[in-house]
Amino acid sequence: AAPVAEPLLKRALDVFRCPLIQGYGLTESAGGIAYLNEGDHQKALEGRPELLRSTGRAVVLAEIRIVDRDGKDVPPGTVGELAVRGPNVMKGYWRNPKATAETIVDGWLRSGDAASMDEDGYIYLQDRIKDMIVSGGTNIYPNEVESALLEHPDLMDVAVIGVPDRKWGEAVLAVCVARPGRQPAPDDLVAFCRDRLGGYKIPRRYQFVEALPRNASG
Repeated sequence: AAPVAEPLLKRALDVFRCPLIQGYGLTESAGGIAYLNEGDHQKALEGRPELLRSTGRAVVLAEIRIVDRDGKDVPPGTVGELAVRGPNVMKGYWRNPKATAETIVDGWLRSGDAASMDEDGYIYLQDRIKDMIVSGGTNIYPNEVESALLEHPDLMDVAVIGVPDRKWGEAVLAVCVARPGRQPAPDDLVAFCRDRLGGYKIPRRYQFVEALPRNASG
């Protein structure tokens, strides 16, 4: 339902000690369009830890590109919008040609997901483009910040959002659920993030709640 936070994935590998497969897909595609298979997980454990942040590579017959706003390919490692085409991708929305035309451009389905792709074809999801925070003219993807904060031993759950800010346009707010009896100070969280995030991505505002609202699928 959402990108897997790296700390959670590492715990799953440690606890279950069995092969894992991650899939990425869309409602507009039949089944997944990319998979991180058990061999990829093993590669990650044997010296390519960055693969744990990946959602894998395109499945057979699916073509995936990372494009800019004009639909042009971006260089490897650059964040853009994930576009896909193939026999498992829908032809269009039922009786909604306007939505179809906005979503399928030149035969490619524009997913609305921000992602990058490395030179080996591994895809790294960032977040939904509409969830991107623009602070001081820079783009910040909440999922990356949430994954960093979830490595803190005192935090159990985190949601990062953008809030209005007079100076920066938007500021980064982290809504946190602390483990029982272990609420860290905001300054400690800022210091914790310095080794994991660029300075402009680090939340300066923190709000603690008992639980985050979730739907039936979590």
